[in-house]
Amino acid sequence: MKIVRELADSAGDFTAAVGGVTLFLGRLLGQIPAALLRPSLIVAQVHNTGALSLVIIMTCALFVGAVLGLLGYDTLLRFGSEDALGTVGALGLVKELGPVVTALLYAGRAGTALASELGLMRATDQLTAIEMMAVDPMRRVVAPRFIGGVIAMPLLTVVFIAIGIFGVQLVGVQNFGVDSASFWSQMRASVELNDIAEGVIKGCVFGFACNLIAVYEGYNAIPTAEGVGRATTRTVVISAVLTLMLDYMITAVML
Repeated sequence: MKIVRELADSAGDFTAAVGGVTLFLGRLLGQIPAALLRPSLIVAQVHNTGALSLVIIMTCALFVGAVLGLLGYDTLLRFGSEDALGTVGALGLVKELGPVVTALLYAGRAGTALASELGLMRATDQLTAIEMMAVDPMRRVVAPRFIGGVIAMPLLTVVFIAIGIFGVQLVGVQNFGVDSASFWSQMRASVELNDIAEGVIKGCVFGFACNLIAVYEGYNAIPTAEGVGRATTRTVVISAVLTLMLDYMITAVML
């Protein structure tokens, strides 16, 4: 009976959390048209979430591409098909590694920054002060951060894929001597528009999900130091799990 009660409590908490996120999303979407009238706030958030994440995105993309080049060359060499390294690297980065790894890195850097910033604003009563001035914090604070993150995430995904392909080329062509013409020609012949569309769709969906979780956890954080820390931790964990779940569902649908 104790186990049954714990399962029932967990199911109730999960249902309440899903309902809370749904209601929060409805309020947030209602404030987006008004937030779009202040493009300067959105541009500032694109800089905070996107431009400031470029260093970690580009560094990790280069090494992910290099590792993919090493593993791909070793595998293809066994079948005498090392010239197809460009195809393997491009498809792996465009369809899977690019969007997924970018989302995980984004959640760890920009997502935690959003959650902790909003959580500290809640803990220091800044959001309450904004409400007392007859200004909706959802419109003035939350919506610009959400929109900026949703815009930045697909752009970071494109940068990750481009740098990752360069890493594959650096290892395959420059290190192992794969023919450069075959590398690029087979890549162009094999990567289709549907493959690129899948990567872009994943980047947009992951950006929407990660930013929603970040602003929700930060806005509803318990106004204490411990509460802000828990909100930041939940942001990373939930974003990572949700990214992998959505990746499987989108891949299954696209296939």
